[in-house]
Amino acid sequence: FLRVGNGSGSKVRIRPGELWQRTTVIRIIYLIAALDITWMFVQFSVTPYLAKKLGFDTLWFGYLQTMVGVAQLIGGPMFGRFADVFGARAALSLACAATVVFFVLLAIAEYPIMLFIHKLPTVFMHVLPASQMVVTDLTEPEKRADALSKLGLCFGVGMIAGSTLGGHLNTRYGERFTACFGAVGSAVSLMLVLRFIPKTTKVQHPRTSTDGENKNKSIFNMGEITRLLKFPGVAPTFTVKIIAGLPSGIFQVMFSIIALEFFKLQPEQNGYLMAYFGIVQMVIQGGVIGRLTARFSENSLLNLSIAVAALVGLAQVCADNVFQFCVTVVPMMFSLSVFNVITDSILTKSVPSSDTGTMLGLCASVQSLLRTVGPTVGGFLYVNFGVSSIGFIQFVVNAAVFMFLLLRPHKKTSEEKK
Repeated sequence: FLRVGNGSGSKVRIRPGELWQRTTVIRIIYLIAALDITWMFVQFSVTPYLAKKLGFDTLWFGYLQTMVGVAQLIGGPMFGRFADVFGARAALSLACAATVVFFVLLAIAEYPIMLFIHKLPTVFMHVLPASQMVVTDLTEPEKRADALSKLGLCFGVGMIAGSTLGGHLNTRYGERFTACFGAVGSAVSLMLVLRFIPKTTKVQHPRTSTDGENKNKSIFNMGEITRLLKFPGVAPTFTVKIIAGLPSGIFQVMFSIIALEFFKLQPEQNGYLMAYFGIVQMVIQGGVIGRLTARFSENSLLNLSIAVAALVGLAQVCADNVFQFCVTVVPMMFSLSVFNVITDSILTKSVPSSDTGTMLGLCASVQSLLRTVGPTVGGFLYVNFGVSSIGFIQFVVNAAVFMFLLLRPHKKTSEEKK
């Protein structure tokens, strides 16, 4: 038998057969996540070229991207609540089905308005957050950060495979065939969900009359969502996640412009650089984070990631060419990966197991918020103060957050005391 924490402070016995079943489900989840990221990067090789053919300029393409950020910002918390109420299989099925519709609408888009319509399903397209929810449910708290980091490894695999496959299909067969290919691939992901993912992945334990989920089953109840911020330690960590993540989020959304205008990269060179990003992320997520979480506390790793992010911002201020920028990529991807994994792990441990889906939905909405405000803020900084201003803002903000975390009183958890 294996004793596993259920998020409520007690332990639940897991039989060896059930442990094997959980391991199998987690492996299938990793496969589904890798496939979903692959289809999304296939889409990235279609939308810009199709938008250009339909007469979109840079401004309107920016509006299109902002629409995605707003849609996922609204849908993230609701989707997380949906997963907690209706279970993992229903949530993943909804996300994969929405992806199929997304690609079908992209394949039949013949007018500019159709490109906006095809973005509507992104409200429900949260396969990666749903995968995080399943992994969170099925892993022990002390191993959660390592298990979540493996999803980042899947992201790197999908980014490399999707970029390569999408470029090849688009060049050989055109945008519409590539979109249809993505629809078929998303249908395969949906079939994997229906075949292998159990109805619910929550650890079953006795419930009391005080459980929030018994009080209200509505997925649109904002009180049930925002009440999670009242749990001890959630609001400060969530605030740190937003503030410290904003500068790096601005750089990410502005990178395509920086690569084109500042570094003067050709499409082929930009593809090589993206592959470099993916390889670095795979190494860090698959081989580094697990070892770090086994040796150091999560609060120490959170402080380390923010300190490294501040130094990366300072280095970006001094970077004048692609080689210098490539040197900063390794610490940049390290800080981003550790920061995202550790904050997600801390936040899910701070709430009951029945609410981890909603919590991860809120975490996903942070990324959507950054993608929504990032283009506006980043564009203003880039046009008025140059690319170095983005790195300078990252240095100042992360240095301030790092000092705040060092100076605030910290109560050790029972795990850290042990």
